[in-house]
Amino acid sequence: MYIPTSGIPFSLREATLSDSIVIYEAIHNHRDYLKVWLPFVPRIKSTADEEAFLSSMLSVPYEERNIVFIIEHDNRFCGLIGFVATDAFNHRTEIGYWLLPEFQKKGIITRCVTELCKWAVEKRNINRIQIRCAIDNQASNAIPKRLGFKYEGTERDGELLTSGLYTDINIYSILKQEITLWNNNPF
Repeated sequence: MYIPTSGIPFSLREATLSDSIVIYEAIHNHRDYLKVWLPFVPRIKSTADEEAFLSSMLSVPYEERNIVFIIEHDNRFCGLIGFVATDAFNHRTEIGYWLLPEFQKKGIITRCVTELCKWAVEKRNINRIQIRCAIDNQASNAIPKRLGFKYEGTERDGELLTSGLYTDINIYSILKQEITLWNNNPF
């Protein structure tokens, strides 16, 4: 899907196994930056590691899959966004995201989260969408706040960072009825 923005235009598409090289290279080239908030980064040591991750995601039937989307601008890889820990029985999911530093502060993730929320409600009948952010990751916390997600609380020591320290995690959610009020422009 192509998503025009007031800033730079970008597109979202489901990640495939053939994307493992470009994703690995992006992680490898930005390892020090990404590992601050993304505990999985040290585990991605090769293209094969990224391919194994994508393969495990893609092996799940489409209707049940936590879809991972590639974010691109001018055929350049910008980052990933996708669904995590979907609970279809209870109609809830979580969105996770990361963006390379040179594409940040352009509204890309805000717009991507908007599109994924709409897609989840319309295509998967999701009622509740959650975003979890390390409390000190101000840029990540700004996204759900900007979009009107409700702050629900803080999970103490919710994630072990690569620094070896635990961080508290802020929990935000939005409901289907709130997303349907967005119309075309939630922010």
